[in-house]
Amino acid sequence: MLVRDIMTSTPVTVKASSSIAEAASLMLDNRISGLPVIDDDGTLIGIVSEGDFLRRGELDTERRRSCFLEFLTSPGKLADEYVHAHGRKVEEVMTSRVTTISPQQPIADAVRLMERGDIKRLPVVEDDQLIGIVARSDLLRALLNILMAKSAPNDDAQIEATIQTELAKHSWSGNGFICVAVKDGVAELSGTIFDERERLAAKVAAENVPGVKSVTDQLSWIDPYYGVAVPLPK
Repeated sequence: MLVRDIMTSTPVTVKASSSIAEAASLMLDNRISGLPVIDDDGTLIGIVSEGDFLRRGELDTERRRSCFLEFLTSPGKLADEYVHAHGRKVEEVMTSRVTTISPQQPIADAVRLMERGDIKRLPVVEDDQLIGIVARSDLLRALLNILMAKSAPNDDAQIEATIQTELAKHSWSGNGFICVAVKDGVAELSGTIFDERERLAAKVAAENVPGVKSVTDQLSWIDPYYGVAVPLPK
């Protein structure tokens, strides 16, 4: 799945010359936490988010340091912090260096960029023009659509084969001998595991197969040191 498949193609934007009051109002009215900043040609030049309004003089939350620490801080940094705390226009408080993504990139790239930069939204840029935005909520919406699409039931034989195929993909399922049998949509897991965490993983693998109504756990844990099988408590 590509970024273009899940992105919001008409993102709410703000101009660099807009006031911070306009930006704050747009975010509140649209229930979003950040806005791409564009110039008159639609070129992305920055981004402004709720985080840019945390340290404000009006809220009496601007950064304060002891005299000693302020002496050690460069005048340029102090001046920059003053502008951020008292600026009246978006261009004075926005972040100019913006992480962007192409609409042709897979959504796995978007997730990687979000995790690496601890960011919530990625402007989607093509030929230097802002054409959309992909946010964590877009990923959540895509996940929900996939989960809903998986709701169609299958027969027991298909369900059982699908669970077995999924288990075979993962090394953790090979540590023991996990078996599955399906009857009337109920998947029964049996066999042995060597790590209790494999129990939940096997259950999740079964639950994710369309048509599974419930999962019955009959797995026994084998102590890796003593080789003693411990069945699941009744």
